[in-house]
Amino acid sequence: MIENTNEKMKGDEISKFLKLFYALDSVTRLNILQSLFENEKHISEIAREQSISVPVAAKHVNILEDADLVKRNIYGKTHVLQLNNKDIARSLDILAPIKTVEVKKGANLLDILKDVAIIETKKLRGKDHVISTNGDEGFFIYELDGQFCDQTVQNCIFRKDATVVWKKLEPVAKLRLKIKVRDE
Repeated sequence: MIENTNEKMKGDEISKFLKLFYALDSVTRLNILQSLFENEKHISEIAREQSISVPVAAKHVNILEDADLVKRNIYGKTHVLQLNNKDIARSLDILAPIKTVEVKKGANLLDILKDVAIIETKKLRGKDHVISTNGDEGFFIYELDGQFCDQTVQNCIFRKDATVVWKKLEPVAKLRLKIKVRDE
């Protein structure tokens, strides 16, 4: 039985959501994030790169920190900033719908997924692997109570209440290389 397929976000989730989108709603802050992808930097270096004053850069950085997109390391009076890679990807999880499903003890994840979504599977090495969820093709993984699980969906059996986060692995650029080949 599926309940509350349209559960509402709680206050703290709404706050995180708003902070994230507010932080990303600025060309300057997006440029700062892109700059921090390259390397950690001091606030004054960010200000120089962005052609803004240090106090203005600090305000932008505070907004990025508040959204958990940037981490600040303090060494004496020096503040060095770096991208919070872990939370950048996870911050988008808030957009996923929440569905509450009641199942019998011993149900497996594959059967549960089939009850709440249109699932397409393919047998690989004798095991069913999900290759499409609601028409969205790709490679899917899941977290079980906050931990990545290495069991196949048919081997993930539920004997007690749990939370599953179903995720599609998306190709996200981690590094861009411009290769220039010299004629010798």
